[in-house]
Amino acid sequence: MRSIDEQILRTTKEIVVKYIEAGRLSPTAFHETFEAIFKTVSDTVRKSMKPESEKK
Repeated sequence: MRSIDEQILRTTKEIVVKYIEAGRLSPTAFHETFEAIFKTVSDTVRKSMKPESEKK
């Protein structure tokens, strides 16, 4: 796994843990919530990594 992928996964895990600790996430909704947070973090990171010429 590439370093950036590991960082995205680690960040997603930390966010999900905070939601669980705050009581905002139940085990029944874990799967959907984890996927949604992972996609959001991944999309944001990858979008910010594009060269300036590709950003529009």
